Amino acid sequence: MIVTVRDPKILKCLEPERVRTYLQIHHWLEQRQIEDKAAIWTRTSETGQEFEILLPLKPEFLDFPRRMAEMLQTLEVAEQISQLEILSDLLTRAPNVTIQGIVTNLQEGATTGKITFMGVVVGKLQRIQLELDEPVYELAVKAYQARIPVLCQGDLVKQGRSFLLHNPHNFTLDLEAWKG
Repeated sequence: MIVTVRDPKILKCLEPERVRTYLQIHHWLEQRQIEDKAAIWTRTSETGQEFEILLPLKPEFLDFPRRMAEMLQTLEVAEQISQLEILSDLLTRAPNVTIQGIVTNLQEGATTGKITFMGVVVGKLQRIQLELDEPVYELAVKAYQARIPVLCQGDLVKQGRSFLLHNPHNFTLDLEAWKG
Protein backbone atom coordinates (compact mmCIF):
# COMPACT_ATOMS: atom_id res chain seq x y z
CA MET A 1 0.00 0.00 0.00
CA ILE A 2 1.35 3.43 -0.96
CA VAL A 3 0.56 6.24 1.46
CA THR A 4 1.15 9.85 0.51
CA VAL A 5 1.60 12.31 3.35
CA ARG A 6 -0.29 15.53 2.59
CA ASP A 7 -1.30 16.87 5.99
CA PRO A 8 0.11 20.43 6.06
CA LYS A 9 -0.03 20.46 9.87
CA ILE A 10 2.29 17.44 10.05
CA LEU A 11 4.53 18.61 7.19
CA LYS A 12 4.96 22.02 8.83
CA CYS A 13 6.30 20.24 11.94
CA LEU A 14 9.27 18.75 10.10
CA GLU A 15 12.50 20.40 11.17
CA PRO A 16 14.93 21.23 8.33
CA GLU A 17 17.95 20.39 10.53
CA ARG A 18 16.51 16.94 11.27
CA VAL A 19 15.89 16.38 7.53
CA ARG A 20 19.46 17.52 6.78
CA THR A 21 20.83 14.95 9.24
CA TYR A 22 18.62 12.24 7.70
CA LEU A 23 19.88 13.09 4.21
CA GLN A 24 23.53 12.99 5.33
CA ILE A 25 23.07 9.61 7.03
CA HIS A 26 21.40 8.22 3.89
CA HIS A 27 24.24 9.30 1.58
CA TRP A 28 22.65 12.33 -0.04
CA LEU A 29 25.07 15.09 -1.03
CA GLU A 30 24.39 18.76 -0.40
CA GLN A 31 25.20 20.51 -3.67
CA ARG A 32 24.59 24.07 -2.62
CA GLN A 33 22.64 26.28 -0.27
CA ILE A 34 20.56 29.17 -1.55
CA GLU A 35 21.23 31.81 1.11
CA ASP A 36 19.30 30.82 4.24
CA LYS A 37 16.22 29.82 2.22
CA ALA A 38 16.85 26.34 0.79
CA ALA A 39 19.44 23.67 0.10
CA ILE A 40 19.72 21.39 -2.91
CA TRP A 41 20.59 17.75 -2.24
CA THR A 42 21.29 15.01 -4.79
CA ARG A 43 21.80 11.28 -4.87
CA THR A 44 22.50 8.76 -7.59
CA SER A 45 20.89 5.33 -7.24
CA GLU A 46 22.62 2.02 -7.94
CA THR A 47 20.90 2.02 -11.35
CA GLY A 48 22.34 5.44 -12.17
CA GLN A 49 19.11 7.36 -11.72
CA GLU A 50 19.63 10.93 -10.45
CA PHE A 51 17.45 12.35 -7.67
CA GLU A 52 17.25 15.92 -6.41
CA ILE A 53 15.63 17.45 -3.35
CA LEU A 54 15.00 21.11 -2.68
CA LEU A 55 14.99 21.34 1.10
CA PRO A 56 13.32 24.51 2.44
CA LEU A 57 15.11 25.90 5.48
CA LYS A 58 12.40 28.19 6.85
CA PRO A 59 9.10 26.71 8.09
CA GLU A 60 7.46 30.13 7.85
CA PHE A 61 7.56 29.99 4.02
CA LEU A 62 4.08 29.51 2.59
CA ASP A 63 5.18 26.61 0.36
CA PHE A 64 7.12 24.82 3.15
CA PRO A 65 4.53 21.99 3.57
CA ARG A 66 4.35 21.44 -0.21
CA ARG A 67 8.15 21.30 -0.50
CA MET A 68 8.35 18.84 2.39
CA ALA A 69 5.70 16.66 0.70
CA GLU A 70 7.81 16.70 -2.49
CA MET A 71 10.87 15.77 -0.45
CA LEU A 72 9.03 12.76 1.05
CA GLN A 73 7.87 11.66 -2.41
CA THR A 74 11.43 11.84 -3.77
CA LEU A 75 12.85 9.95 -0.78
CA GLU A 76 10.18 7.26 -1.17
CA VAL A 77 11.20 6.62 -4.79
CA ALA A 78 14.95 6.98 -4.29
CA GLU A 79 15.17 4.85 -1.15
CA GLN A 80 12.34 2.41 -1.95
CA ILE A 81 10.69 2.81 1.47
CA SER A 82 7.31 4.21 2.40
CA GLN A 83 6.70 7.84 3.25
CA LEU A 84 5.38 6.74 6.64
CA GLU A 85 8.67 5.01 7.47
CA ILE A 86 10.60 8.11 6.45
CA LEU A 87 8.23 10.37 8.35
CA SER A 88 8.56 8.28 11.52
CA ASP A 89 12.32 9.00 11.43
CA LEU A 90 11.85 12.71 10.74
CA LEU A 91 8.90 13.68 12.93
CA THR A 92 9.96 15.14 16.27
CA ARG A 93 6.78 16.99 17.23
CA ALA A 94 3.12 17.24 16.29
CA PRO A 95 0.90 19.82 17.96
CA ASN A 96 -2.65 19.07 19.10
CA VAL A 97 -2.96 15.48 17.88
CA THR A 98 -5.43 12.85 19.02
CA ILE A 99 -3.97 9.45 19.79
CA GLN A 100 -5.79 6.23 20.50
CA GLY A 101 -4.04 3.64 22.62
CA ILE A 102 -3.99 1.15 25.46
CA VAL A 103 -2.62 2.08 28.90
CA THR A 104 0.31 -0.23 29.66
CA ASN A 105 1.86 1.28 32.79
CA LEU A 106 0.82 3.46 35.73
CA GLN A 107 2.97 5.40 38.16
CA GLU A 108 1.01 7.23 40.82
CA GLY A 109 2.36 10.41 42.40
CA ALA A 110 1.02 12.68 45.14
CA THR A 111 -1.28 14.81 42.94
CA THR A 112 -0.60 13.49 39.45
CA GLY A 113 -0.04 10.17 37.82
CA LYS A 114 2.31 9.23 35.03
CA ILE A 115 0.98 6.79 32.50
CA THR A 116 2.44 5.01 29.53
CA PHE A 117 0.24 3.91 26.71
CA MET A 118 0.83 2.24 23.38
CA GLY A 119 -0.55 4.23 20.46
CA VAL A 120 -0.03 4.55 16.74
CA VAL A 121 2.22 7.41 15.65
CA VAL A 122 2.78 7.77 11.91
CA GLY A 123 1.79 4.19 11.22
CA LYS A 124 3.94 2.61 13.96
CA LEU A 125 2.97 1.41 17.42
CA GLN A 126 4.87 3.59 19.90
CA ARG A 127 5.19 3.93 23.65
CA ILE A 128 3.87 7.35 24.73
CA GLN A 129 4.21 8.86 28.19
CA LEU A 130 2.14 11.60 29.80
CA GLU A 131 1.10 12.99 33.17
CA LEU A 132 -2.50 13.30 34.26
CA ASP A 133 -4.01 15.13 37.22
CA GLU A 134 -6.75 13.70 39.41
CA PRO A 135 -9.56 12.76 38.63
CA VAL A 136 -8.47 12.02 35.04
CA TYR A 137 -5.70 9.75 36.34
CA GLU A 138 -8.40 7.57 37.94
CA LEU A 139 -9.94 7.18 34.49
CA ALA A 140 -6.55 5.95 33.23
CA VAL A 141 -6.44 3.44 36.10
CA LYS A 142 -9.88 2.15 35.09
CA ALA A 143 -8.75 1.87 31.45
CA TYR A 144 -5.63 -0.02 32.55
CA GLN A 145 -7.53 -2.46 34.75
CA ALA A 146 -10.27 -3.20 32.20
CA ARG A 147 -8.00 -2.93 29.12
CA ILE A 148 -10.27 -0.31 27.58
CA PRO A 149 -8.70 1.76 24.77
CA VAL A 150 -8.31 5.48 25.45
CA LEU A 151 -8.25 8.66 23.39
CA CYS A 152 -6.18 11.66 24.34
CA GLN A 153 -5.23 14.94 22.69
CA GLY A 154 -2.04 16.86 23.24
CA ASP A 155 1.26 18.01 21.79
CA LEU A 156 3.36 15.01 20.80
CA VAL A 157 7.11 15.40 21.22
CA LYS A 158 9.80 12.85 20.39
CA GLN A 159 12.75 12.80 22.78
CA GLY A 160 15.37 10.31 21.72
CA ARG A 161 13.42 7.14 21.03
CA SER A 162 10.53 8.05 23.35
CA PHE A 163 7.37 10.04 22.80
CA LEU A 164 5.85 12.40 25.34
CA LEU A 165 2.38 13.89 25.16
CA HIS A 166 2.49 17.41 26.59
CA ASN A 167 -0.60 19.43 27.51
CA PRO A 168 -2.85 16.35 27.56
CA HIS A 169 -6.56 17.06 27.38
CA ASN A 170 -9.80 15.31 26.44
CA PHE A 171 -8.57 12.03 27.94
CA THR A 172 -11.48 9.63 27.51
CA LEU A 173 -12.29 5.96 27.38
CA ASP A 174 -12.79 4.81 23.77
CA LEU A 175 -15.81 2.63 24.47
CA GLU A 176 -16.70 2.36 20.76
CA ALA A 177 -13.38 0.67 19.99
CA TRP A 178 -13.72 -1.53 23.07
CA LYS A 179 -17.15 -2.83 22.03
CA GLY A 180 -16.26 -3.31 18.38
